[in-house]
Amino acid sequence: MTMVVAITCAVVIAAVIFVLGCRAQRQAVGSLAAALEKASKVKTGLVQGSIDYDSLPPPVQRYLHMALPDGFETIGLAHLRQEGRLRLDAKTERWMTFTAEQTIAPTTTGFLWDARVRATLGIHIRVLDSLVDGRGAGQVSLLSAIRIASDGGTPEMNSGALHRFLAETVWSPTALLPSERLRWSAIDDRTACATLTVHDVTVSLEFRFNAAGEVVGIFTPGRWGSFGGSYVQKPWEGRFREYVPVQGMRIPKHGEVGWYDGSVWGAVWEGTLLEAQYSCFR
Repeated sequence: MTMVVAITCAVVIAAVIFVLGCRAQRQAVGSLAAALEKASKVKTGLVQGSIDYDSLPPPVQRYLHMALPDGFETIGLAHLRQEGRLRLDAKTERWMTFTAEQTIAPTTTGFLWDARVRATLGIHIRVLDSLVDGRGAGQVSLLSAIRIASDGGTPEMNSGALHRFLAETVWSPTALLPSERLRWSAIDDRTACATLTVHDVTVSLEFRFNAAGEVVGIFTPGRWGSFGGSYVQKPWEGRFREYVPVQGMRIPKHGEVGWYDGSVWGAVWEGTLLEAQYSCFR
């Protein structure tokens, strides 16, 4: 009888921990989403007629004319659904599939990526990556309940998250319009450099364009990442393809990002866009 009681108590305690963990996860997601939504209501005052396209590098001009319709509205929030696969290191052959929902707030330079990653034996891992008010953060939880890793607010995390935001602006193209935070500089007819500053953090990415004006790649020689338990800057590259129309805009359906080890590039994230919805204002 004592053994039965002990097992019952253990099961009850485990269930309580699981329920409380799930509740904490929901609260964390809700809090981050609410912060992004509140910040997104701040209008930029930017209108199409106020943009000096002639001052922009030629490939950027072609991109904006390709990606944005005439009389476009500024994106306040972008809601994305994705599926794909990822791996922890470019050297491992083990990929894990994921489904994710992402919210991007272009006008406030923020995002929330909420993913369920299938690990093994039916177990899933919940991954929350975010950038809110310049603070980059990441959290990993087993079964959406038991937190196994968490970090945020460090200079490396803030910079890495800002690099990610800038790369993913291809899914919220009005974020690539010139502004107080973002400026463009010319490189050549197929590449241009975007520099983004939020608070005291500045990052830059080289954007690569094809003849149709589409962004087909991004690159930086140094993005912060966690390798072997330490933060290191390494070359980082993303690739995009198959642009599709959504609410009058054109965005890529597929993307992949990865790191360079010497001269060898290895993807660590491959994703397909399943759905995109935009809340806009003039």
